[in-house]
Amino acid sequence: MLTNHPKSSKHPNIFEVTHGLPHFREDNVNMFDSRKDPTGGLNIFVTALPAIARDMYKVKAVKDLYDKRKDFDLIVVNHMFNEVAYPFVHEVPFITVATSGMDPRQSAVLGNVLNPAYVSNLLTELPSPMSVWHRLQNLLMHVSFSVYWRNWAIVPLIQKEISAQFPELPPLLDLERNMSLALLNSHFTISKSVPLLPSQVEVGAMHCRPANPLPQELESWITGAGAEGVIYFSLGSVARGNSMPVQYRNLFLQAFRRLPQRVIWKYEGELEDVPDNVMINKWLPQQDILAHDNVKVFITHGGLLSLQESIYHVTPLLALPIFGDQPKNGRFVRDSGLGHFLVWEELTEDLIVNALTDIISDPKYKENVMKMSAGLRDQLISPKELAVFWTEYVIRQRGAPQLRSPAAQLSWVEFLMLDVLLLLHLALLVLYFTLRRVLRAISAKIFGSEGSKQKKE
Repeated sequence: MLTNHPKSSKHPNIFEVTHGLPHFREDNVNMFDSRKDPTGGLNIFVTALPAIARDMYKVKAVKDLYDKRKDFDLIVVNHMFNEVAYPFVHEVPFITVATSGMDPRQSAVLGNVLNPAYVSNLLTELPSPMSVWHRLQNLLMHVSFSVYWRNWAIVPLIQKEISAQFPELPPLLDLERNMSLALLNSHFTISKSVPLLPSQVEVGAMHCRPANPLPQELESWITGAGAEGVIYFSLGSVARGNSMPVQYRNLFLQAFRRLPQRVIWKYEGELEDVPDNVMINKWLPQQDILAHDNVKVFITHGGLLSLQESIYHVTPLLALPIFGDQPKNGRFVRDSGLGHFLVWEELTEDLIVNALTDIISDPKYKENVMKMSAGLRDQLISPKELAVFWTEYVIRQRGAPQLRSPAAQLSWVEFLMLDVLLLLHLALLVLYFTLRRVLRAISAKIFGSEGSKQKKE
């Protein structure tokens, strides 16, 4: 495993390599600052990703791993924001893990171009069925985001850095087209149903698992809350709690002080004037907490993994999205009746208290999450077993070229049949002008002979 995280696995079958580059570490990035970015936080990648492409292959451990890449039967690449890793997959079978779920850009690369008339773009969830305005907006988002990332602002800068180090390497986007399979972090029960290729396998909530016993301190705190229950608050692993602007932090402290529930808050750092009903900890076993019967609400940033865990463990949500796909997930929470969706800039103490009180007191939210959770769990085999099978299938089948759609090799002109449409238009034009000349000739023959007869008479 090549990552930028400290080594964490003690499994004897896992060997971890940490490249250690500082460009995108969570302690160097404040995701709340991205809310002021008109691109929705994409500008951070304009500088960070080319810098990683420039520096990563100069790290000896990474270069050694790159040099022996052909020793591996398969390479698995995290799909999102990871074009810098594509040199590893040159002439090697590879699959991707799409942690963000269905990405229309990746789907198009595989040959499955999703119709923007009903498939929302990566960042925005639109109502269904879409109005004319929504379909136009969605089409523009589908096209503009793909062009912005792949052809204009991001990938060309990464390509420049990679080409300087590996001049013989094919273009990165050409390497991407050799993908054998995509494991998608989605499932039709918790997102919209879309047509999939054999090379697109849904393994959403693969990381979810039954609960383990809680540490005694946590168990006592949760059960000790009595019938009022507990609220769990976490902004995930990227947006650290101590990066939250102080005005929001104070709003939550005041709101929690007014609630009868106890609160468990994942917060990295020190907090002053913490109410007696609030427990602060910098790390918490999230799934084990969400699975507890006495946990009533999950206040979340709306990350997809957190959303899936909450659904799996049947806990209603209060979504406070920060950046990226999180607003889309927040709207999904609201529109599916799984909880509430609030905006940071509109927060007030009363708004927080009222939203939490409504979620806890109205049983419809718990019932909706329970219904969705039942659908998610009702599978022939677990998502993890499915992911294992298809990963090993690609290895056994030496890249499994039979999975690849012929559409993936077509240009946009061929795929949209623009050349055929042009020929049809030309044929219609030829037919039009031919018929026009024939009709003129017939008209002249008929009306011309009648005029001659009248003159003779």
